[in-house]
Amino acid sequence: MAYDKFTILRSTAVPMPIENVDTDQIIPARFLKATERKGFGDNLFRDWRYNNDDTPKADFILNNPTYSGKILVGGKNFGSGSSREHAAWAIYDYGFRCVVSSFFADIFKNNCLNVGILPVTVSPEFAEKIFAALEADPQAELEVNLPEQTITLLTTGESEGFTINGYKKHNLINGYDDIDYLLSMKTEIESFAETRPF
Repeated sequence: MAYDKFTILRSTAVPMPIENVDTDQIIPARFLKATERKGFGDNLFRDWRYNNDDTPKADFILNNPTYSGKILVGGKNFGSGSSREHAAWAIYDYGFRCVVSSFFADIFKNNCLNVGILPVTVSPEFAEKIFAALEADPQAELEVNLPEQTITLLTTGESEGFTINGYKKHNLINGYDDIDYLLSMKTEIESFAETRPF
């Protein structure tokens, strides 16, 4: 399944300075029955977003119209817990294209990269600057530059670099999943196959 190409994302952001957000909080286990990657955004942070009678919880950040954007800024150790891919699916389906944190669980990070979400690891100090900027001005924008591997707080111009696997970077820039990547090399693969004696 191809995803939106990711090159440079400039957007407002949603701050969630909560540490140790695990995948069961991101998408509760009772919503894992579907196998298609659509519809999970409705239940992103379900138990934090809604009361038992399905009314929105006014104090939860995703229910606060002051904050919006395609970037979610999480606390340290974001995406811990079980390895469910559905957590990344829910974040993508909700509309986020980038998640920023000072630390990600490895499996969650890789699941994000596989579905078109860019996880950006920043220093704790830079994360605090982002949270402070968003608290002061909810319309403050971030620029995430994947080709240059930088994230910039546009209100101050402060910037920090981030690392990413080269293969995953290539796929995000081109909007590829693993199958799309292979299909993009179809001509080269067929040419190579013709040189084989079997």
